[in-house]
Amino acid sequence: MTLRPIKAEILSGVTHGFFTRDGGVSEGIYGSLNAGQGSSDDNGNVAENRRRIADHLAVDELVSLHQVHSPDVVVVTEPFHKRPQADAMVTATQGLAIGVLTADCTPVLFCDRQANVVGAAHAGWKGALAGVLEATLDTMEALGAERRNTVAAIGPVISQRAYEVGPEFFERFLDEDMENARFFAGGQGDRAMFDLPGFCLHRLREAGLNEAAWTGHCTYSDEERFFSYRRSCHRSEPDYGRLVAAIAV
Repeated sequence: MTLRPIKAEILSGVTHGFFTRDGGVSEGIYGSLNAGQGSSDDNGNVAENRRRIADHLAVDELVSLHQVHSPDVVVVTEPFHKRPQADAMVTATQGLAIGVLTADCTPVLFCDRQANVVGAAHAGWKGALAGVLEATLDTMEALGAERRNTVAAIGPVISQRAYEVGPEFFERFLDEDMENARFFAGGQGDRAMFDLPGFCLHRLREAGLNEAAWTGHCTYSDEERFFSYRRSCHRSEPDYGRLVAAIAV
């Protein structure tokens, strides 16, 4: 089985991919392209899956982080000896692919073609609310990028129809900004359905990007192609695989 990454139209001509489950060597609940170094999958299988992703992107190495749902961003100039705790990366260094791991959270890939600066962010609701997307843009600007020239693509993420949350979650977003109510729809009882990709698109556009778009894929609803943390919880599975979204200069 070959790797079948999803490509974003607004990143046309840029080396990137939102990788699906296809094309790896992992088995069982990790089948087959699990790239999660923090998962309980066989380390050799994860390493081989990551090597295949790097080969597909024609780079020397795939670099990723120890993600902690933060707004923290790292500038990458060479491969890490130890993964730093952060949730976004930017680079202007050739030969590397920077990648974030997701399994329902929002993967966002950024590019300023004129400045040859790229970024990758992992934005769950905590990171998005804390400003990880804006922090990624700030760090790209420090490397010479300009927001008016930067585009961002959101890849496979849990969609609103599958993301049920409680009243305390809803209240937290309203405490931040009453206008955030637009990203919630009514659910059963006191529950609500949260539009995570819509919220991230809003944050990106408010930050002054030239263009931002979502590929439209839902991780929870398409088990054949995507891992999903929430789906694994609903099934009481012991762990789950991680998808990669990666980009290179």
